[in-house]
Amino acid sequence: MQTILGAGGAIGIELAKSLKAYTTDIRLVSRNPKKVNDSDHLFPADLFKKDQVFQAVRDSEIVYLTVGLEYKTKVWKETWPVLMQNVINACVLHKSKLVFFDNVYMIGGDNVKHIAEDSPFSPVSRKGEIRAALDKMIREEIEKGKLNAIIARSADFYGPSGGNSVLLELVYKNLKKGKKAQWLANAKVVHSFTYTPDAGKCTAILGNTSDAYNQIWNLPSDKSKLTGEEWIKLFAAQMGVKAKYQVISPWLIKLLGLFVPIMKELSEMLYQYDRDYFFDSSKFEKRFNFRATSPVEGVRTTVQALSKA
Repeated sequence: MQTILGAGGAIGIELAKSLKAYTTDIRLVSRNPKKVNDSDHLFPADLFKKDQVFQAVRDSEIVYLTVGLEYKTKVWKETWPVLMQNVINACVLHKSKLVFFDNVYMIGGDNVKHIAEDSPFSPVSRKGEIRAALDKMIREEIEKGKLNAIIARSADFYGPSGGNSVLLELVYKNLKKGKKAQWLANAKVVHSFTYTPDAGKCTAILGNTSDAYNQIWNLPSDKSKLTGEEWIKLFAAQMGVKAKYQVISPWLIKLLGLFVPIMKELSEMLYQYDRDYFFDSSKFEKRFNFRATSPVEGVRTTVQALSKA
């Protein structure tokens, strides 16, 4: 049995599609799980309750943690450590391998100019401190020999399954409404993105590769160093509209944060947008001879899928 905890999000959906290449014994766990493959086993559960986490993990050879929590520091601080500890304990008890779908918030400041697996932990945000603590929890259990686990990292992502994505929220949705696209801080600097079908496929590859465990892996992301402006132009071209956009300056984001909750949450993450942000996935690409989907193809497929939704 291979189990996805948090199966309803964009990554969980793409992962479920990809896992069918390895097994038909797939368990999808969320509050209201829906089948992705005909053979999927649905397991409704509240993952914030310890006993339900343990029940969901039971009989699982591999457990994928792809949960996406509400984008609020307070929620993350109160919920993530408890959830992670329960998942780790359940995997240890049931002798299940763990694959944690992670981001790179624990890497901050100028270290985002080149993000590799060995980039130093350097959080400059509260969310980054929380993510660093989660990774530490996993690595400590690995070092004790109690857990076999993989930390699979993704850059900001986008793709045909939707989800919480800067590209989709600020660029695609605004252009679709006939408005100007928006970008944060600086549209002239590089910003890497991970294509969700690649993320799902490659997380499945890692989970089913025995010698990939007890390591950190950056999931494949195209090496093209596109700027925010160039991403906007790609979406505009595929949508047949003009690539008009506006940049939301750091001072305005902080001001809006006094009134708009999501802007308050984004304010501490501006270090990812006011300078180059490049995600290096060479390790995975070399090990598995994998080439990430190009931005042109990724944007084309995403726009086509979302226009039909």
